[in-house]
Amino acid sequence: MFDPINPPCFAASASGVTERRVVLDTGLLRVRVHNSDFALEDLCGFAARHNRKRGFLFLSKVLGKHWPVTPTRMREIHAHLAGQLDLGDGPCLFIAMAETATGLGQGVFESRLEQRPETEALFIHSTRYRVDGRTALDFQEAHCHAPDQLLYAPIRPELRARFESARELVLIDDEISTGNTLCNLVESYRRLNPNIERVHFVAITQFGGADSAARFSERLGLPVACVAALHGEFAFEPAESWFTDAPPPAVGDNRRAPHQLAEDLGRFGIDRPIRIPPADLERLTEGLAPDDSILVLGTGEFMHLAFRVGLGLESLGFRVAVQATSRSPILVGADVGSRRIFADNYGEGILNYLYNVDPEDYARIIVCHETPRAGLDDLLQNLGPHHRSYSVASS
Repeated sequence: MFDPINPPCFAASASGVTERRVVLDTGLLRVRVHNSDFALEDLCGFAARHNRKRGFLFLSKVLGKHWPVTPTRMREIHAHLAGQLDLGDGPCLFIAMAETATGLGQGVFESRLEQRPETEALFIHSTRYRVDGRTALDFQEAHCHAPDQLLYAPIRPELRARFESARELVLIDDEISTGNTLCNLVESYRRLNPNIERVHFVAITQFGGADSAARFSERLGLPVACVAALHGEFAFEPAESWFTDAPPPAVGDNRRAPHQLAEDLGRFGIDRPIRIPPADLERLTEGLAPDDSILVLGTGEFMHLAFRVGLGLESLGFRVAVQATSRSPILVGADVGSRRIFADNYGEGILNYLYNVDPEDYARIIVCHETPRAGLDDLLQNLGPHHRSYSVASS
């Protein structure tokens, strides 16, 4: 489906370290892999971002955000990362970073509960949506198109007590390089709970260098462990003429009313895996042949329900891919073969995107959403006639 990056210079050095040189419209990216449990090309591709702060993107092939992925492959990564965690008795607070890693983080959390059911843990993900009357911590993701992030305290009193008394933090992102965003979040959270004892940074790819854990520990004054499927480093040389125009805005009216966001699936705290009723799976696949191809599509931060639906459909024998829409403007080229542009379904008045998807490849596209169905009109028109929507109310 995708053209190879030119030039495809991929080799192992004499020391056994894998090196990759990637030419993008925005500049030259050099990647060096020190150690990895998977081949670099199996974990990620590369793309150019329409962003003056950071002109490149590690385009994950196992995340389910910018590239269609089978649920089985996603679950393998979740379990692999969860299995590397060395946690104490708890309480443990798992936090995933919006927008891109919300599904990854919840998947790692659920895998941990599957592997160690006795774990006293809570999952929550950050968000860019402000809800009046709700307590939240603020922190910054400086290099992002939408830098302001919020972390809400759970609504249920028993979950809030666990949120405020955690002894270990597990922070999950799809990729870690400088670690500044995660450190910003730890520092913000410690003002609420100064009794944190250990921190774990978890990612599919960690490109901060071999001394990352030591540097993070020194900065935070806490023991920090770095868990990843791949460890390495990178260097980027921006092209002299890159980005002659400003990128489109990635932040609009980000204020939401409480009823406009799902309250029990991650953003406001959850301590259990998500389950999809079998009757819902039957309804979503009505009229399909047993081995038909299905795309299950998440929307923005609302990613994990799509994975759980996809996993259920895969168990029924369907050929399933999972992906999500994005607010991040990525340039077509390199490992981005196509881009669809449409109005966001949260009413922010900004553009959203869907990458590397041809609706003709699927007998049905199932769109999972927490927002009202009317907000999906532009997206659904882009997807063609073979779609169904699945709202949070039916989960």
